[in-house]
Parts: sequence; C-alpha cells; structure tokens
Amino acid sequence: MKITPYISIFLLLSILFVSCEGEVLPKPKGFLSLEYPAPKYGKVQSDCPYAFDKNELALIDPQNNCWINLEYPALNGTLHLSYVPVNGNLDQLLEDVQKLTYEHAVKADAIDPTVYDNKEQNVYGMVYEVSGNAASQAQFYVTDSTKHFLTGSLYFNAKPNYDSIFPAVNYIKKDIRKLIESLEWKN
Repeated sequence: MKITPYISIFLLLSILFVSCEGEVLPKPKGFLSLEYPAPKYGKVQSDCPYAFDKNELALIDPQNNCWINLEYPALNGTLHLSYVPVNGNLDQLLEDVQKLTYEHAVKADAIDPTVYDNKEQNVYGMVYEVSGNAASQAQFYVTDSTKHFLTGSLYFNAKPNYDSIFPAVNYIKKDIRKLIESLEWKN
C-alpha cells in the first residue's frame, strides 16, 4: 500500500491533536523556603561610645576605631558598622552616607528610605532598604546629631542575586531594626 502525501499529513495532524491533552502552563515563580532559628538578642558592651542588642547568630569581628563587623556565617553575610564622632561635620557625614547608598541605584530595582526617630534615646536616622541585584541590600545611619554617628551596610559574600538571598536579607533586616531600636549612646 502506498502512502500518499495527504494521508501522511492527516496522520501527523491526528497524532498532534490526540497527544495534546491539556493546557500548557508556565512554571510559577518561587522563593527558597529556608528556615532560620528564632533570634536571641544580647547586649553588646565595649569600650566604644555606643551599645546595642545583637543576634547571637552573628559573630563580632572588631575593627579599628570602634568599627565592627557582624558576621553571619550561616547566611554568608556581613553587617559592617562604622562609627565616626561628630565634630561639626554632620552635613558631610550625611552626604557621604547618601552618596554611598545611591551608588547602588545602578543595579537596584528600588531604594526605599525610612526615617527613624527615637527622642527618648536621642537616636535619629534613616534606613535604606535596597531591592534588586545590588551589592548591598540595606544601608542605614543613626546619630544623636551632636557627638555620635554610626552607619551600617549589609553585604553578602556571593554574587548579588536578589531571589537567592531574599530570605537571608529579610532575616538580617530584622536584626538591623533591633540594633537601631536598642542603640544607646555612651557619654
């Protein structure tokens, strides 16, 4: 029996129609489902002119001049804290922090600033949440506006891929909030 081109086309189309049963849907977007331990906070006391609460998961790596790195080995990230005394240079310090923060705008999807104001503790500042594939996912500064100025920058030891580090970023942002809310200046 000879198969004509019309029969070949008919058989091919029949196979295609029979084999397609349902609607093809794209895979939904998803995030990693990572579990981190509930934070336990303790007061960090040092010879520096400030004290704050830190998560026990973070390890303290003291630097020079009351600068501190809070290492998160389980999250592969570091919160860099830099202290500078205010000596009539508050405007320059504020300008430097904003410049550093907005340098990430090239890669960031958004930079959302939030004002922090605690008159009882004399702590005022700004927290910048950075979303997207920027090198730093959070920046902040706090000051009493007369003597003390503390900045913080969150970096991960990996190529910035926001989807991958998102759970760790959210975890450390809560620690940043706790650090700022518990900050006390020493005189």
